[in-house]
Amino acid sequence: MFFNGNKLRQVFLKAKKERFGIVASNVVFDGVIRGVLQGYDAQSSDGLLQISSGAVKYAAGKSKDINVGAQMISSMIKTLSQQFNKSGIGLHIDHATPNYFDFVVYCIENNLVSSVMIDASKEDFEDNIRISSEVVKIAHKHDILVEGEIGYIKGSEDEIVSDTELYTQPQEALEYVQKTNVDLFAASVGTNHGVTKGAQVTLKLDLIKEIDELLVLNGVERGIVLHGASGLTAWQQQEAIKNGVVKINKDTRYQLEMAIAVQAYWEKEKDAVVRPANVTEEKYFPDKSRFDPRKWMVKAEDAVQSAVEELVQITNSSGKSILL
Repeated sequence: MFFNGNKLRQVFLKAKKERFGIVASNVVFDGVIRGVLQGYDAQSSDGLLQISSGAVKYAAGKSKDINVGAQMISSMIKTLSQQFNKSGIGLHIDHATPNYFDFVVYCIENNLVSSVMIDASKEDFEDNIRISSEVVKIAHKHDILVEGEIGYIKGSEDEIVSDTELYTQPQEALEYVQKTNVDLFAASVGTNHGVTKGAQVTLKLDLIKEIDELLVLNGVERGIVLHGASGLTAWQQQEAIKNGVVKINKDTRYQLEMAIAVQAYWEKEKDAVVRPANVTEEKYFPDKSRFDPRKWMVKAEDAVQSAVEELVQITNSSGKSILL
């Protein structure tokens, strides 16, 4: 079932109250979308699918028309989600920088998404507040949630690239939330975008807790979002949730799992499209029963579903959909 902003708000309120995390999954291909949706439903967990600027450009084809790409992905998710009744899902715009302001408004006003992230973290603090507040004002009129961020997360994720890391300061987090009224707050606490290993990441769990407690103390409690979380250990994610995180973003993990699954298939079935050295050209015929894309792309889809189910179990959202 596809959720609007109000339903999604209920999901995050439940997650914060009961201290579990919602897995937010970046998508673009239909196979990834199916794998993610099937994973959430198999575990009776609510979830969030996410689109980036790069994803919608890819989805639109050579035109790279971001509005067309967003329409296509949104329609696909809404249609496919009708099959599932044990999980509710929303669609989120991930890391929309200020140059995509018009795109964000387009998605909001055309009911394509459930929530949006405005990432003006590289702007001056006051400009970040101003831009985020503008998005909040528009989004809330249409029952759409808004995520905002201060601080820099090191690494590369689509068009978001940072060579440096800037930790979020608790007092700035408080001022930002108070002045913008964002629904979710993304903090920079040591994670990295891209390929990482949790054992090599200095995750500042105490900083998450300090930000959360300060927001609660001042009457502006919000769910905290953890970006760049694909490489984190189960323990790191679970401790972050205990300290106030309600949304954990995943992208690189799925890309890697898909690549591994497809690579494994073709390592085994290579002769379906490549003539073995001991077979003559006259006697060799490609094997359609094995090179049919539906035979190997489903391996990627299954890998994504398995990853989602594992992540849902790690974040303890299994069996906790608001639909149950």
